Amino acid sequence: MKSRAFQLGTLGCLALLAALHFGVASADAATVVALGASNTYGKGVARNQAYPAQLEAILRAKGLNVHVVNAGINGDTTEGMLGRLGRVVANGTSAVILQPGGNDRRTHSADRTAEIQSRLSARGIPVIMMANSMLSGLPHQPDGQHLTPEGYHMLAEQVASQVAAAIGR
Repeated sequence: MKSRAFQLGTLGCLALLAALHFGVASADAATVVALGASNTYGKGVARNQAYPAQLEAILRAKGLNVHVVNAGINGDTTEGMLGRLGRVVANGTSAVILQPGGNDRRTHSADRTAEIQSRLSARGIPVIMMANSMLSGLPHQPDGQHLTPEGYHMLAEQVASQVAAAIGR
C-alpha cells in the first residue's frame, strides 16, 4: 500500500516538473492571440512549427510568461476574422497580432481590417499588424504562398520584440 502511494506521489511530482519544464501557461501568463489566415495557422507545417507556437517559445526563452493562441484559419477573410473576434479574443487578452493575409483580394471580399482594429482598440487591446510584406524574402514552401518551418521561425523572431513591448514585459 505504501509502495503504491509512493509511486503515485512520485508520478505527481514528475508531472509537475514536466509541466514546469515544458512551459505550461500559468494563470498569470500574458495571453497573445495570433489572428489571421493560413500563414497564421501554419498551413503545411506541424502546429509546433507555425509562427504562433515558435513565437511563444522565443518569448518564453527570453523569460516572459506568455501564452500565444493560434487563431488562424486556412482561407479565412477579414470578414471571417471579424465574425469570430468575440469568441477568439477573450477579455483580458494582452495583445492581438493581426495578419489579414490575401484572401480578401482573392475572394473579392471587403477588407474589414480597420473594423477589427477599431473593435480591439475599443476593448483596450493592443494590435500588432503583421503586413503581408513581412513574408517576402522568407523561405516559402513550394506553393510560394506559405512559409517553411524556418520561415515561420524567422517571422516569429521579427515580431517578438513588438509583442514583448505590447504586453509590457
